[in-house]
Amino acid sequence: MAKKPAKQFVCQSCGSVYPKWMGRCEACGEWNTVEEERQVVSTPLSVLEHRGQKIVFSGLDGDSDPPPRQPIGIDELDRVLGGGLVQSSVSLVGGDPGIGKSTLLLQAACALSNRGLRVLYISGEESINQIRMRANRLGLEGAEQRQFIELAASINVSDILATLDAEKDITLVIIDSIQTMWLDTITGAPGTVSQVRAAAFELIRMAKKKEFSLIFVGHVTKEGSLAGPRVLEHMVDAVLYFEGDRGHQFRILRAAKNRFGATDEIGVFSMTGEGLVEVSNPSALFLAERHGHIAGSAVFAGLEGTRPVLLEVQALLAPKYGDGAPRRTVVGWDSARLNMLLAILETRCSLKFNGVDVYLNMAGGLRISEPAADLAVAAALISALTHQPTSPGSVFFGEIGLSGEVRQVPQADLRVKEAHKLGFDEVVLPKRIARGNTKLSTPKGLNLSEIGHISDLVSQFSIEHGS
Repeated sequence: MAKKPAKQFVCQSCGSVYPKWMGRCEACGEWNTVEEERQVVSTPLSVLEHRGQKIVFSGLDGDSDPPPRQPIGIDELDRVLGGGLVQSSVSLVGGDPGIGKSTLLLQAACALSNRGLRVLYISGEESINQIRMRANRLGLEGAEQRQFIELAASINVSDILATLDAEKDITLVIIDSIQTMWLDTITGAPGTVSQVRAAAFELIRMAKKKEFSLIFVGHVTKEGSLAGPRVLEHMVDAVLYFEGDRGHQFRILRAAKNRFGATDEIGVFSMTGEGLVEVSNPSALFLAERHGHIAGSAVFAGLEGTRPVLLEVQALLAPKYGDGAPRRTVVGWDSARLNMLLAILETRCSLKFNGVDVYLNMAGGLRISEPAADLAVAAALISALTHQPTSPGSVFFGEIGLSGEVRQVPQADLRVKEAHKLGFDEVVLPKRIARGNTKLSTPKGLNLSEIGHISDLVSQFSIEHGS
């Protein structure tokens, strides 16, 4: 079969392919990321020369049991994965440098080894001594861990595949990181699109063959997305992102994709000198430093995956100086949605925000994307504008439409129960419409305040200072 060298130019940020060099990638807009890559391309066989086997189809009838899971022993990580590791599954863990990816996976490896399960940890970034030093700092160097955790430092995928093929009784293999892996049959340096794609494919194929779970550690770009080709995310079964700031105590592990569980599920950890410690009650954590009777603060009852989470929404209004447009700064929420909400409050409720700078913050480092936060953000903004605090015992949730109506949001029961569990006595929520299954079970001692329009919320404040 004839072979010929092929020359192509590939964007190292998004994986787009071009026939010639370009200074700027047209797909992702990045500059100086298009690099030349050479590969050997085989001349395709004709249809007559290629004889395949007939594939077999089956119907939807029949029962399929859910795949068995192997709990890791770290409850927050098991929650994000959907209950634990699935045999032959492949997961990708991404996050900023130093945020705790390697630390969490080393702790997970030790948790599995405590039950006599065999774990192989292959690092392409650190030496074996460096991994041991980290284990010593975390207090993970016990005899049981030494027996069942096996460390290796290698970037040669061919060597790794040969080793894995010869091993038996493997529960988990950790590759730290996939961007450092190098396959000798592919031209290009480690970390290039072709190398990452090919190395991941070969390792995934081995995981399916030997029936062990596989976890990749992935780098992220400056925008926070996983580096390398997007096809890598499609090849794996679960994609987990670490959120949070290295200077912040708390870390959020979020499932962006999971073929065996719920997406947008989160696990909450606290970074300490002994590694990542689970936070079993995130709501109490996010509200721990909240002080009542302060203007510009409201508590939002959110939902992350299947878990209700309460956190504080903070708003600050400052006088605008100069002739430019007022500033709108947002941390943890969508800035476009804040601008829309300000327009609704100005148009439908005659409130004036055009002369002030607006700063909005979701306290605790959690990134909120659901529209149910509209009502809590509106309450914080109105409170900051009128200099009147919201009730310290009140919780808010609800979506606000462009006409000012407050709309229903899913899983209201879970939000209400979480508010009651943490000692709140009032929940401000959308007015329910009789539809047969909209009845809420109200816990004893909790008052439900239903509002149908944003003006009903504004009427609870005196606007003499803000109009």
